[in-house]
Amino acid sequence: MTRPLNIGIDIRNLKAAATGQKTYLEELCRELKLLEDSHCRFFFFDTWIPVYSGKNKLLKLFEHFNLQCWKQVSLPLKAWSKKTDIIFCIDYFAPYLHLGYQTVEVFHDAFFYEYPQHYNHIWLKLFKLIAIPAARRSACIVAPSHYARQRIHHYTKIPLEKIVTIYEGPKTLHNRQATAALPSWLPVHQHFRYILHVGVMEKRKNLPALIRAFKQLRDHGYEQYKLVLVGKGDGKMHSDDTAQIMAAIREHQLENEVITPGYLPDDQLGMVYQHAALYIFPSVNEGFGIPILEAFSYQVPVLVANNTCLPEIGGPAVLTFDPYDTADMVSKMRMVIDNEALRTDLIQKGTERLRQFSWKIAAQELVALFKKLRSS
Repeated sequence: MTRPLNIGIDIRNLKAAATGQKTYLEELCRELKLLEDSHCRFFFFDTWIPVYSGKNKLLKLFEHFNLQCWKQVSLPLKAWSKKTDIIFCIDYFAPYLHLGYQTVEVFHDAFFYEYPQHYNHIWLKLFKLIAIPAARRSACIVAPSHYARQRIHHYTKIPLEKIVTIYEGPKTLHNRQATAALPSWLPVHQHFRYILHVGVMEKRKNLPALIRAFKQLRDHGYEQYKLVLVGKGDGKMHSDDTAQIMAAIREHQLENEVITPGYLPDDQLGMVYQHAALYIFPSVNEGFGIPILEAFSYQVPVLVANNTCLPEIGGPAVLTFDPYDTADMVSKMRMVIDNEALRTDLIQKGTERLRQFSWKIAAQELVALFKKLRSS
């Protein structure tokens, strides 16, 4: 009788991640547990040591050390003790030593190379000295899009055939009840509607340009619309765009028209999607773009920048614009607002497009990959 395939999942990052990577790990683990059977077993490896996320420089330095101790010592020993065949890591770092197992890891993007100034210099050195050599030893790298796959290959020189695209799914947002109590700040009224963006307030998100476009939209007579920006800055000196976003709001005197509620719990986030007039994604660089799928799931028409992975994920279900051309952004927003047939078409295509993306599909493809690696 063949021994079950033992797969170790590194879940330490649940203590540290707040947005995309946390969603990835939570959603995927939920689906993987449903696939466990006599042929495939999962071990979820975690540490009892707290993860530091504050700003004290000495403690941040200790956190870098703590992470590498986990990745290169504790995690390998735990995996070895459970006779693990594969260790799966979703946060760029994986064990360099292979104690009878293979490693598979997720690279969500190539931002470490594209925006090195956005990262702590110690973290960046560790990434190049430890993460990249470990990735080259891995059996496989998982990328969330074909665009990300090409960029990862371009910068790391890891062979393209070792990088596999596995699409992600939308975050599970629990509240879809039209009768649920709405947040008091949400501008849902017969005389007001709103345009929505969800995501961390980083420079690559291009939100000051969206604010300028929103100002021009209102100047064209669309004063019944507000702009809701869900999320907050990442707190990093070179990538956080909060100050510039707030300055753009003040510059255009939009303090009462642009709403910035910060991060929202899932039930409130679901309501915000549910009542949006349209979703707009003006980013100049993305590895995947989960909010596109979330908007599809709430039947919201979607506009995305015509770059990186966004047209790949949106497919025929999105309307694209040049993120560097404010006039084009305004024109596309007006098209969706004014054309009911276009809105209906985008919503219908979004519903159809969403069928190609789910965490269940992602989990199934991952398990198939693990089994293939074991037999190769």
